[in-house]
Amino acid sequence: MRVSLAVIAVWAVIFIVPIAVYGLSSALTGLQPPGDSPGRFLLGVAISKFGTAVAFVLIFYLAQDPLRGQWLAYAGLWWIMFAIGEAGQAIGPDYSWEEAILGAVSEAIYFPASGLIVIWTLARQ
Repeated sequence: MRVSLAVIAVWAVIFIVPIAVYGLSSALTGLQPPGDSPGRFLLGVAISKFGTAVAFVLIFYLAQDPLRGQWLAYAGLWWIMFAIGEAGQAIGPDYSWEEAILGAVSEAIYFPASGLIVIWTLARQ
């Protein structure tokens, strides 16, 4: 039950934070969402972020004894992995450096928040 709760909470954070970050940027700079349909884009993001949430929570759950007290380092490693992925996407087609930077900013917010969530929901007493 705690694992399911952690997955749902982490998914909510990693789905909502980028929407807020990109939304703010869109309001300030006019950045447009990719693709033809914003709803279809958000559905794809929701599914992708759910997979990330499952992996983030389950890896922590399975290795929580050595990770106890290291949640920030754990979140930091995830951030590094995803920030490098953002840079890789920006080098390719159909993804700008502005989007990559916003993605890295989002991840710098939601991975530490997700680390706190797993500590609060999964920490063994």
